[in-house]
Amino acid sequence: MKALVKTQKGQGFIEFKEMPEPVPASGEVLIEVKAAGICGTDLHVKNDRFPYWPPVILGHEFSGEIVKLGPDCKYYRVGERVVGEPHTKHCGVCYLCRTGNVQICPEKRSPGWGIHGCMTKYLVMPEQLLHRIPENMDYDTAAVIEPTANTVHDVIERAGITAGDFVVVIGPGPIGLLAGLTAKASGARHIVMAGAPPDEGLRLDKARELGFETVINVAKTNLVDTVMKLTNGLGADLVIECSGAPPAIAGTVDLVRKKGKICAIGLTGGRNVDFPWEKAAFKVLDISFCLSTSYTSWDRAINLVASGLLPADKVISHRLPLDKWEYAFQELEAQRALKVILHP
Repeated sequence: MKALVKTQKGQGFIEFKEMPEPVPASGEVLIEVKAAGICGTDLHVKNDRFPYWPPVILGHEFSGEIVKLGPDCKYYRVGERVVGEPHTKHCGVCYLCRTGNVQICPEKRSPGWGIHGCMTKYLVMPEQLLHRIPENMDYDTAAVIEPTANTVHDVIERAGITAGDFVVVIGPGPIGLLAGLTAKASGARHIVMAGAPPDEGLRLDKARELGFETVINVAKTNLVDTVMKLTNGLGADLVIECSGAPPAIAGTVDLVRKKGKICAIGLTGGRNVDFPWEKAAFKVLDISFCLSTSYTSWDRAINLVASGLLPADKVISHRLPLDKWEYAFQELEAQRALKVILHP
């Protein structure tokens, strides 16, 4: 089968090449991949900025159909349409696994970097990590459930958004837009989507199209002044930081009200942040750091998307065959694409 493979350590070294078809082991199923999303992690693996074990097939955002069951499978059958949590190889016995936090088990090796991923025709997955998708959900939309489950976990489960909250989202990339849609589906009364000059055009235009009440370029409009004017000087109930830019992270404290919340999603790429700790302390803020997904966030995301409350498919900008991967990666790195779906 043809697959997109990171062949060795270093920048680049991506090949579209023949790989053997996988065989499901005990408790695993064989899935025919119908759609695969490109995540920022895939770009980081390409550019040697994320842990990985080559040679490895890229990709962890997928949807597909079960075509074969391995021995001892009990819960799924051939023909079922599924998505899956990328938490493979977690140990199952450490404190984190035993408390239901397999997503941050130190032994975890996810598809796309730790083991072979979904940018190919067939993928094996443990059936315990699968979730069924409803018949009214197409495969492209289902491939965006994984990043949506991230924002559901971050915004709803970790940060604890409340209906009626005034929300600021910083960073209008795919995760920022999905975070905003998650906040809207949760009953946020007003959402400010803030971006930088490189976000002008595709990203901020998409934010406007999605109906966020206030969309601004922070180089042209003062974000703090805007938020304070809209909240009568109180500040936001919740600030969701998706940019990973150190100045933006530090600036979240000026945007949020006393006893407000900051949801930290964006990663800095190893850069340190000069953060106004004491100001945050005197505001008595709750800060939630977020990484990956929980079991419960998947079914929540599936139900929100299937009901139409969270139109996650709207962040898809390109649908391409897998052999056009190089063009897809170029468009993403140039910020001329939002979410790209590849079809094996």
